[in-house]
Amino acid sequence: MEHPPNPPARVANRPTWLISRTFARSAGLLAAGFEASGRGLRSYHYRLLAALEEFGPASQADLGRGTGIDRSDVTAALSELESRGLVVRSTDPKHKRRNIVTITPAGVAQLLELDQVIDDVQEQVLSPLTEAQRRQFITLMTKLLADETR
Repeated sequence: MEHPPNPPARVANRPTWLISRTFARSAGLLAAGFEASGRGLRSYHYRLLAALEEFGPASQADLGRGTGIDRSDVTAALSELESRGLVVRSTDPKHKRRNIVTITPAGVAQLLELDQVIDDVQEQVLSPLTEAQRRQFITLMTKLLADETR
């Protein structure tokens, strides 16, 4: 197991350092969770399936914007999902050059399985915190991110 970095004192308690280390830890746990139980899918596949299930059919461009996934990566990820029968793409009748993506029943079933992977990772990430601390942590992160939209 890799040892965590030992930063200089003037860095160790800076929010930016702590956020970046927390991100690295959570990203590693997420990758490991998907590697172990994701059936070859990754977190970006999960985001795409979740967006389609929640919001309904969407264009590839809208999916990229809504999930924070680069447009070229969306195309490749959707091709993987389509090859597994988890989504279907069809030509938008209003804009012939645009594809509309729809989740399939198999995609919904796969999403439900991946929910468990995500839930397990959330538990690992937040395991040092009490329930009250978890709620507070999520509230504070949400508040920090809300500032992003200004």
